[in-house]
Formats: sequence, C-alpha cells, structure tokens
Amino acid sequence: MTSSLLASTARRSSCRSIATSLLRGHQKLYQKVLSTPLSSSSQLSNNNYFGNTNGVAANIKNVNLPLNRWFSSYPPHEVVGLPALSPTMETGTIARWNKEEGEAFAAGDVFCEVETDKATVDFEAQDDGIVARILAQAGGGDVGCGEPIMITVEDEDHVAAFKDYVVEAVVAPTPAAATPAEPVPEPVASPTPVQQAATTPAAAPGGGSAARLFASPLAQKIALEQGIDLSLLSPGTGPNNRIIADDVREYVPSATAAAAVPAAAAVTSAASTTLQTPTTPMVTISGAGGYSDYPISDSAREQAARLTSSKQNVPHFHLSIDVTLDSILKLRSDLNAALGNDSETSISVNDLLIKASAAAMKTVPTANASWMNDVVRVFNSVNINVAVGKSPGDGLYTPLLRNVGGMGVAGISSALSDIVNKEDSWPPSAEDCAMGTFTVVNLGMYGIKSAAPIIVEPQVCILALGAAEARIVPNDGAGDDDEIYKESIMLTATLGCDHRVVDGAVGAQWLSAFKNHVENPTTLLL
Repeated sequence: MTSSLLASTARRSSCRSIATSLLRGHQKLYQKVLSTPLSSSSQLSNNNYFGNTNGVAANIKNVNLPLNRWFSSYPPHEVVGLPALSPTMETGTIARWNKEEGEAFAAGDVFCEVETDKATVDFEAQDDGIVARILAQAGGGDVGCGEPIMITVEDEDHVAAFKDYVVEAVVAPTPAAATPAEPVPEPVASPTPVQQAATTPAAAPGGGSAARLFASPLAQKIALEQGIDLSLLSPGTGPNNRIIADDVREYVPSATAAAAVPAAAAVTSAASTTLQTPTTPMVTISGAGGYSDYPISDSAREQAARLTSSKQNVPHFHLSIDVTLDSILKLRSDLNAALGNDSETSISVNDLLIKASAAAMKTVPTANASWMNDVVRVFNSVNINVAVGKSPGDGLYTPLLRNVGGMGVAGISSALSDIVNKEDSWPPSAEDCAMGTFTVVNLGMYGIKSAAPIIVEPQVCILALGAAEARIVPNDGAGDDDEIYKESIMLTATLGCDHRVVDGAVGAQWLSAFKNHVENPTTLLL
C-alpha cells in the first residue's frame, strides 16, 4: 500500500514538472515570435523558430500571424488589402478615395472606388474604425488583389503613429542564388528550317517554358467541353489579352489543323500555323525621337477590348444621308425663347437630333434590337448612349439616357447636362454609362463632315453626326422670279449597321425616317 502511494505521488510530480517546462518553453517561443518583425509575405516555419525540438512544438509546420501583429512596435492596427470585387478580378486601380487619413468610418461606408476589369465598383467597410494611413494612392496604377492599400485603427490616438508607415517590399530571390543549370549542348541544325521552326512551338505546351495563358473560368470550361486548345486562341480579346468565352465560342478551326492527324502532317500544320498567325512582335518606330508612356485604366482596356471584338465579329456596313437643319434650327430658337433667359435649361441641336433618333426607332423598331445568336431581340424602350468628352484627350464616355422615346426635349437636355456638368463625379460612373440599345456620336463640334463609327456590341446600330454647314442646294419651291438655288444649313448623318440584324433596306428606311423627323420637327410631337 505504501509503495503504491509513493509511486502515484512520483507520477503526479513528474507530470507537473513536464507541464511547467512546456509552459515556460511556449512562453519563450511566443515572446521570440512577437519580437521579430516580419514582412507581409513572411511565415514562421518550424526550422526557423522551433529548431530541432521534439514533441508538440515539432508538429507545428507554419504559423500565420494576424496582420495587426506583424509589427510589434506599432499600436494595434489592421493592414487592409485590396479585395477581389468580381469573380475574375486579379488587379484593380483605385479611381478615387472617399475617406481621408484620420477620418472615421462605419459599416457600409465606401472607402474608395475601384476600377476592375469589368466596371467601377465601390469598396465598402464591414466594420467601424478610423483610416490611419492610405498606402495606395488614387490613379497610382494597378494594384494586385491582396496587396495592402490602407491601415485602419480603432483608437483615434493611434493614427499619428502611422504617419511615416511604409510597406516593406517583398524581395524576390535573385537568379544568382539559384543553382546554375548544366550547359545543354546545341542541337544539330536541321536541313529543313520549316520543320525546325514548327518543332519549337509544338514542344512548348508540354514544357515549363511556355508562356502562361490567361483565360476566364467560363472560357476554360467551354474549351474543355469542346476540346479546344486555348493556346490556339492567344492572344484573346479580353482585358490584357485575356481569352474570354466569346473567343472560344467563335473559334473556327482551320482546315489544316483539323486534317493534321498523322505525325508528318502535324509538323506541317504546326509550321503553317507558326508562319501565318504568329503573335505580332512589337516593332520599334525608328526616327521618332523621344516619347512618353501614359498608363491605361481598366475601363479604357475594357472599352478597347470591346471595340476590337465588335470590329472583328460584327459584319459592319454604313449608310449616309444629307439632312437639312433649317426647320429644326427655327424650332430650337422658338423653344429657347419660350423657356426664357432665366431658365437653366438650354436646348441644343444635339438634343433635338437625339429625340429624332428615338422617333425614328418607333417607325423602324427593327433597328432597336440586339443579336442574341439564336434570336433577334427587339426592345420596347429606346435607351440611347450619347458619346461625350469634356476636353480632347480626357477620354470618351457614353452616358445612358433611358426611355428617350418618352422624354421631352427639355428632359433630354437636363438629363445629359446633369451627367456632363457634374464636376464632383467626373468621369461618369459605370451605372451612368450602362449599355443602351442605340448610340449617337456627334463629331460636328470638331468640324468632321462624316464618320464610319464602330458598333458597340450587343447593339446593332450606331449613328454618327457630322458638322452643320451652309451648302448651296436647288430651290425646289422656286417660282419664275425666284432664285433657282438657295443656301441651307445641312449635315451628313451616317448609320453603322450590323448586317446580321439590319440589312441595307432596313437601314435605308431608318435614315429616311430620321431625315423626315429632322426636316419636319413637328412630327416629334406625335
């Protein structure tokens, strides 16, 4: 009995000693971790901080510290990274900050506006706090998802501590540190250079030296279902040459690639593909002297990709007609006189031409449509995008006027001026520039006589208006004593059409209806 009690007491004493030593060891380890500053990409491994210890500590592989404990010399804070605001977002550009350093925020407040690859999206706060430091300035270029953009704190007294805070750059390993590769003997020159050129691209997909392909998840899914090699579609028409779903849907395999089943035929096909459709190298312009590079915003990339896709995929054709403006100019003068000099609304010729475009859609509704691959969708409401730019080089924007057919001319003028003259929100937001059913581009202010505009998918028509100018035309209603010629103010209107929906006859009918409404503006009241 006595020996059993002594053995039990010894075991309890041994357990207490082991627990005490483990607790002290963990406390020392925790103090060592907190006293060591880490960069944003650092992790604690068992080799660096746990040594060759055995037992519980040896089973810990990685320790990820919270962002607000990376720098023990600073007060409690949180380093906020750029979130992924869309499923395909990889980078974004901060267009504008709505909060300043030292300003408090609450849940639901908008930190900033971020230009993604699709649109401009608001980054909203999920909790309360104070912005201590802004790390990514507005218009500073692309920021990757997860990269720090600001620091927040909960106590206002802690803001001053982050005045000179700078994010440490992540140092990438230098190539010199890597193990040098063994020299590879040069291949023996082939007597047939065409086959040698074809062999190099064919080996690229299997090796690790091939360039990375950027494709949307939907494009990858469709390519997998249809058995299409995405490397044949590069570069794509999406932002940053990304392959999008439309690239895969509209891909038509060439006859040579489809027939290349034997090995010898595959080499010939690859050589033909390499020679005919290579990625165009950047050619340096000689004798141009100095130059300046300007960054391109995400919205500009999206617009460029959309116009490129439209020009490649839409079967364009253009129709032009000369329109007399004498009657509509008189109507404009009468309407502005009726409004008076004290009115904030001033009707322009452009407002009346936009109204005439909507009226022409009532006569020829087929032009107010969209190509949907399987069907042609004709819309009941006429929503018109109007191309505007405040100054040359300031970018082109297309604010949307909704249900123009149900608006008066004064309403069109007010709605358009509210968007263009809103200084605190220029450029217009993505909601203001949403996709409509028709687009009007007026280049007359620049003295352009006519233009052949590019249709913006999924629309099927776009109208370009030239400069109004005095022209000598036959005087059809002249009597015996009248002049046989007269002077009239005229402009040239050009309609760009998608031949899949609007053929030549329909386009001609639309322009005829537009001309009738402009030259007989009283019909706009119907």
